Amino acid sequence: MRDWKGKRYWLVGASDGLGAALALKMSRAGAHVIVSARSADKLAAVVESLPNEGSVQVVDVSDDASVDQAANAIGQIDGVVYLAGVYWPFAAQEWDAEKATAMADINFTGLMRVMGRIVPQFVSRGAGHVVITGSLSGFRGLPGSIGYTASKAGTMSLAECMYADLRGSGVDVQVSNPGFIKTQLTDKNDFSMPFIMTPDEAADHMFRHMNTDRFKNSFPTLFSWVFRGSQFLPDWLYFRIFS
Repeated sequence: MRDWKGKRYWLVGASDGLGAALALKMSRAGAHVIVSARSADKLAAVVESLPNEGSVQVVDVSDDASVDQAANAIGQIDGVVYLAGVYWPFAAQEWDAEKATAMADINFTGLMRVMGRIVPQFVSRGAGHVVITGSLSGFRGLPGSIGYTASKAGTMSLAECMYADLRGSGVDVQVSNPGFIKTQLTDKNDFSMPFIMTPDEAADHMFRHMNTDRFKNSFPTLFSWVFRGSQFLPDWLYFRIFS
């Protein structure tokens, strides 16, 4: 169990949904949460709902200068949680270049920008806590998921690289891979979403994981077996089932 009291955590992508729900849980545990996203009004509402002191830092993770400015403004922190993400469902036959690039730039490259500013700070101190939000969709390619699945696979791979490098350094790296969460993003889907969770339920899974020393957590557990197990299928069988 981590000691959250007085710790400063930067939650990137916390204006609503999973990020806002996690901010509430961390604040209840005693952390000072710095919530970030592009909407100042939504962030202010999140901070107002917190039981303990929190603060707002507007950031656009798709912009280098904005990330630099935000990182300078928040100063020294104890941990960072990357939750920022955008999503539009479409297949390769209906490729939307602008939306595909936005998913890559916010979901994955935005993560790279934030880590590039925060990880060196943690390494120099020999202490810090990095939490990255992946997705069950990132384990293997899926139909109708141009942009999103690839970007989440990138985030999960980056988390593994960081964990491999930073083990034993004092910098803890974790990744959480949720399934479907009821938000404005999944509202865009027109298909059945098994085991769909509320943001509060997903935040509970994620916060429990953050209180362990385990690297990876994929949830809901039963649903995750489908995606984790698919990695062991040969291509001919996997694509016959999933495409």
